[in-house]
Amino acid sequence: MSSSLDDVAQLAGVSPATVSRALRGLPSVAVTTRDRVRAAAAELGYVSSPSASSLASGRTATVGVVVPYLDRWYFSTVIAGAEKVLREAGMATLLYNIGDTAGRTRFFAELPLRKRVDAVLVLSLPLTEPETQALTGLDLPVVSVGQVAEGIPMVGIDDYAATRSAIRLLAQLGHRDIAFIGQLDPVPLGFPTPRARLRAYQDAMAEFELGEPMEADGHFTVSGGETAMTTLLTGAKRPTAVFAASDEMAFGALRGLRKTGLRVPEDVSVVGFDGHELTGLVDLTTVAQPVADQGATAARLLLDWLGDGTPPPSKTLLKTRLVLNGSTGPVPAA
Repeated sequence: MSSSLDDVAQLAGVSPATVSRALRGLPSVAVTTRDRVRAAAAELGYVSSPSASSLASGRTATVGVVVPYLDRWYFSTVIAGAEKVLREAGMATLLYNIGDTAGRTRFFAELPLRKRVDAVLVLSLPLTEPETQALTGLDLPVVSVGQVAEGIPMVGIDDYAATRSAIRLLAQLGHRDIAFIGQLDPVPLGFPTPRARLRAYQDAMAEFELGEPMEADGHFTVSGGETAMTTLLTGAKRPTAVFAASDEMAFGALRGLRKTGLRVPEDVSVVGFDGHELTGLVDLTTVAQPVADQGATAARLLLDWLGDGTPPPSKTLLKTRLVLNGSTGPVPAA
C-alpha cells in the first residue's frame, strides 16, 4: 500500500500542511524541518503530485522572468543567479524574452504569464506607467533588477556613483582628455543604465575640471566598442584615456587600439564596467558589479515575499568595486 501525505507528516512529526509546503520548496518552512520532511518522504517512498499540489494550493511553483535579451552576458548572468536560488527552493523558471518593441507591445497586451506563475522578476526593462499597472494588477509579487518603477521593489547598483569612481581614478592618474564609449540616444527600449553612466561621465568631467567630453556610440557590443574607439582616434584630439560603459565595449576598444599600434596603458588607458569574467584575461581595469548576486538577491526577495506575504524594501542596492588591472596607467608624457 502506498504512503500518504498524512503518513509522512506523522513520521516527520509535523502537520500535513507543513509537509505540503516543505515538498513544494516554499521558503516559509525552516531548512531543518524541510530536510526532515524530505527524509521521511524518501523513507516511505512518498512522491507528491505536482499537478495536485498546484490545484490544492493555487500555486504553480514557477517564477516568470521577463528579460529584454537572452544573448547578452549581463542578462544571462543575472538569470543564472536567480535561477540557481529558485531551483534550490524547488521553484521553476519561465522565461519571457521581449526582444524588441513589437515583442514588448505584444507581451504587455497579452500578459502570457497570467495564471502561469506565482511571482515575476523583471530584468532592467524600464516600465511605462501602463506596463507597471499591468504587472502590479496581476496581484503577484513583482521585483525588478536594475530599474525603478512605482510600486515594484528594485535590486540594483548605483550606476552614477560607480561611473564617477572610474573617472576619478583616471583623473588621479593625471588624465584630462578622457573619452566615453557607451550608448548614445536613442537608447533601445529606453534602458536607464546607459543614460545614468553617460550623465555621470559628463558631470565628473565638469566637476574634476577635465577636458571637453568626447563621446562615441558603442551599442554595448564588442564590435561597437571597436568602431567607437576608431572614431575617437580620428577626432580632432586623441584621448589619453577611455571609459567604456561596459566591459564588452572595452574589449572592442582594446582591439581597436591594438590594430592602430597604440599601447595600453602607455599611450591610452582603458577602464570598463561590469566585472566580466574575461577582464582578467585581457588585464582590463573595470568597475565590477555583482551581476549574478543581483539576480540571486531578487529571487530571495521574491521567495520571502511568497513565504510571509510581506513586500521587500523599495530599493536594495549592492556594492560595486573598482578592480585595478594593467589597462590603466599615468597620463603619457607629451
